[in-house]
Amino acid sequence: MKVLVIGGGAREHALCRSLSQDPAVTELHCAPGNAGIAQVATVHPVDQLDGAAVLALARELAAELVVVGPEAPLVAGVADPLRAAGIPVFGPSAEAAQLEGSKAFAKDVMAGAAVPTARSYLCTTAEEAAEALDAFGAPYVVKDDGLAAGKGVVVTADRTAALAHAAACMTVTAERPGGGSVVIEEYLDGPEVSLFAITDGTTVLPLQPAQDFKRALDGDAGPNTGGMGAYSPLPWAPEGLVDEVLDTVLQPTVDELRRRGTPFSGLLYAGLALTSRGTRVIEFNARFGDPETQVVLARLRTPLAGLLLAAANGTLAALEPLRWDEGAAVTVVVAAQGYPAAPRSGDVIEGLEKAETADGTVHVLHAGTREQDGLVLSAGGRVLSVTATGADLAQARERAYAGVAEIRLEGSQHRTDIALRAAQEAAAS
Repeated sequence: MKVLVIGGGAREHALCRSLSQDPAVTELHCAPGNAGIAQVATVHPVDQLDGAAVLALARELAAELVVVGPEAPLVAGVADPLRAAGIPVFGPSAEAAQLEGSKAFAKDVMAGAAVPTARSYLCTTAEEAAEALDAFGAPYVVKDDGLAAGKGVVVTADRTAALAHAAACMTVTAERPGGGSVVIEEYLDGPEVSLFAITDGTTVLPLQPAQDFKRALDGDAGPNTGGMGAYSPLPWAPEGLVDEVLDTVLQPTVDELRRRGTPFSGLLYAGLALTSRGTRVIEFNARFGDPETQVVLARLRTPLAGLLLAAANGTLAALEPLRWDEGAAVTVVVAAQGYPAAPRSGDVIEGLEKAETADGTVHVLHAGTREQDGLVLSAGGRVLSVTATGADLAQARERAYAGVAEIRLEGSQHRTDIALRAAQEAAAS
């Protein structure tokens, strides 16, 4: 099978790494890729938001499966011309991808499917936003209605800051063409869980749950980010959680989208809060999450290419149950100086080979990197994801941080408490 992956972050590196280990994959390509992906796939320049350009590349390569990684190309409709041309594609249509592209659309779908979620208001004026904030009270939850690269949500006890973020979300700019509305909702208490599911529009196949760390600093302090680390499995998760979410969230959502005539095929990501009143959906994404993908795929033993192709071809129901490593995985994000506000780029990265282990228990996934004159340079806010597996969370965590310690990137930052509490609780039980 010839596979083309669209994207160039750590999520796509994780996908490419797993696909490169699949015996069914005879050729692996990625566009635009990055310095790390180039080690396991042939990379090609492409405008990943240009459906015609992606289709032309897929035809040139005779790709038999195209995997669209990031949310922006999906919302832009890159999967549509591929699907229309008869090329199997893993990723939803532009219409179905609005499940992530518009919080308001997602709320409407959840209402139609009776999916449990937070009460919310869609606001288009400062007056409406102020009324909504007062209706719910602190802590305030303010969400950009459109895409915001994982940084469109503000949770704060500061009403002035909440109003300021709402105003920014409602302002139409070149960087925020979808401005004009903001979603304000009730705060959901309890721990958060990320649960991915592969779906062909009818059958829904959940993967193993993970937890990520959104705040920039230890102890969940600092600004919101795209994610500073993740781990899987979740030893503290209630028994039967995956089955419950499949029955009350994932399957009803897929069924509702099919009923509306917008079938969802690809990766459905449910961000969940395990509240005192039961499980609630925080948000949906229309693609693999980053950095959770890094730990989920590190534990997946079922060959990935056949799984993604079955989703693209509508044959998921015929697959055997997924196989998983019984151990644990932890990923730690190494970010650039100044992330997330003003990340610095162009710095030399050293120690990448030392960070990895020969047995594959520690591997480094590139997020924001580029190659120049034989050197690997930083080229984004989140630069690397150091991912490790182990018999349990404690061992996986120890290995991941040992890998991080080998990396040299001037001014870099990372959290030191990824999976710490879960590992301690697991060891004590």
